[in-house]
Amino acid sequence: MSRRHKAQKREVNPDPKFGDLVLTKFMNAIMEQGKKSVAEQIVYGALDRMEAKAKSDPIVMFRSALDNVKPAVEVRSRRVGGATYQVPVEVRNERQQALAIRWIIIAARARNENTMVERLSGELLDAANNRGTAVKKREDTHKMAEANRAFSHYRW
Repeated sequence: MSRRHKAQKREVNPDPKFGDLVLTKFMNAIMEQGKKSVAEQIVYGALDRMEAKAKSDPIVMFRSALDNVKPAVEVRSRRVGGATYQVPVEVRNERQQALAIRWIIIAARARNENTMVERLSGELLDAANNRGTAVKKREDTHKMAEANRAFSHYRW
């Protein structure tokens, strides 16, 4: 990591179907080996399945799923006098979003359905209803931060 300059943020274009920037970031995270069209098919297919199952706007459900998975606090390792402490710190908005996207995709890939479309739609529906593996990951992160609250004075 360079200490000279901050890394430049790349601008992403909104997705073609819904015009949503967050959805584009989600697609880019799902994409493997530069295959954007495959990632688009997976995400749009999952959103269509969500709409068919829940009978409501898929973008609203996608946003609520992301909000339910975003962590407010996390622990960071901090070395003080030879000992390493897990210090709870608040999470910036960009990192909250990145972690939520990452956790949802990891949880979807670990599911047992047949296709990625089914896995992703199932995980997004679970996250929108405040259950599932990705939401559990957020709860575990919050529990860890709460357990280490005694070390919060080591915050930098």
